[in-house]
Amino acid sequence: MSPALALAGLGDIGLHAHLPALLRNPAVRIAGVVDPRAERLASLCGAFPTYTDLAPVLDDPDVRGVVLATPPWVTTGLIGTVTASGRYVLAEKPVATTVAAAESLRALVPARRRLVQVGLTYRHDPAMRLLRQWIADGRLGGPLLVRAHIYDERRSTADAAHSARIETTLAHGLPVVHEGAHVFDWLRYLLGGPPVGVEDAWSLSTRAGLPGANQCGARLIYPQGTVVLVEFGWLTDALPRCELSFLGDRGHVVLDGTTFAMRLHTAAGVERVEFEPDRTTRCFDKQLNRFVELVNGERVLPEPDLDDALAALELCERVAALASGGAL
Repeated sequence: MSPALALAGLGDIGLHAHLPALLRNPAVRIAGVVDPRAERLASLCGAFPTYTDLAPVLDDPDVRGVVLATPPWVTTGLIGTVTASGRYVLAEKPVATTVAAAESLRALVPARRRLVQVGLTYRHDPAMRLLRQWIADGRLGGPLLVRAHIYDERRSTADAAHSARIETTLAHGLPVVHEGAHVFDWLRYLLGGPPVGVEDAWSLSTRAGLPGANQCGARLIYPQGTVVLVEFGWLTDALPRCELSFLGDRGHVVLDGTTFAMRLHTAAGVERVEFEPDRTTRCFDKQLNRFVELVNGERVLPEPDLDDALAALELCERVAALASGGAL
């Protein structure tokens, strides 16, 4: 069964990740693409029906689901609109910029919540499953020291428009609000639950004139005494490596934050693991396959779901508030 799906949002993630995944999937028919900026739609050269508003898509009885690749301050309301029409939603993270803004999502009745899969995309990666197994099997020992260095969105004079978009996003919250949704979801999945405490946090603006601090971080305590140090950074001319490391008494794993290639160091030597194809392709394809299964009734509940997204958002906001000088 090939469901008709629509894509809303032709920003970076929509154009370069969601749309290619839709095009690669033989079980999907693209019923339309929506973006309020006509010049973005024009770049598709008439390959699909295009709209500057979502209403015509929701008027089409053949459309069974919508992929929302929209900014989080827009996504919240669109989830409500699409689910009210009875359609399924695959919504990019974060689903809101604040916990308060997400109250309308928390209030959705169960029948509508079951229509929403959240784009915590990289949870689907096989590297995550393997790393969780290594941790559970005790290959690293424990408790663990985890370092997550999440540096992305480099400032580039060659792409001033991109830098301007990221600055606009920064006006809606620290980098942890946007990047942390993924990272805290990974950690919850890998470490067996949410943190038991947020010990401290910090933020830093590397230059004047930014709408908010472009670097931030925190120290968290997870079950079994695991200590997690997280850092998030945007908008500098050069960036440190994006990677996560997991250190225990018996082993050390380094997870490349861009490719998800892993190196496991133990007394026995070094084990290297890589997966094909590239991370974006494999994760967005797996994510879309799960969404198609949900739309077709082959999957009863979405995964990840709104509860996963709201838990990550709540933790992001807690860290952001503390990093900005607020209380725990």
